[in-house]
Amino acid sequence: MSDTKVTWLTQDAYDRLKHELDELIENRPVIAAKINDSREEGDLKENGGYHAAREEQGQQEARIRHLQELLRTAKVGEAPENDGRAAPGMVLTIRYDGDDDEETFLLATREEGGGGEIEVYSPESPLGKALLGATEGESREYELPNGSKQKVTLIKAVPYGGG
Repeated sequence: MSDTKVTWLTQDAYDRLKHELDELIENRPVIAAKINDSREEGDLKENGGYHAAREEQGQQEARIRHLQELLRTAKVGEAPENDGRAAPGMVLTIRYDGDDDEETFLLATREEGGGGEIEVYSPESPLGKALLGATEGESREYELPNGSKQKVTLIKAVPYGGG
């Protein structure tokens, strides 16, 4: 049994990340050329262009490795059913016990969330784990980092339409 974590992605999210990966790989020669051009300018100790290009290359290579691993372990799944049940890919509206305010967030991985227009909680987080499978109106309890228990009620669960 592998301990590799599977990431569920919609086809749209998978395609978007695959496109980004392809563009980064295509851009490798451009960065290498930038490094070469900067290297030829002379003294590397005082060559800001060279160091900036090397830094950019390092960040780009790290992103390529991250995307390759993510896409390698990703499972492309259908958007969740609109059945009022908490599942990855659903926008959940919850209310914490003892609080009148409601909170809304997307239950998904950071990569799946994409745009940043809505708060994203991982299904692996304590709150995410507690709510998985809950139906509208159902209350669940989970442990906070300080060890105390928090009760939360699922008010609404609808499929995420952003992207």
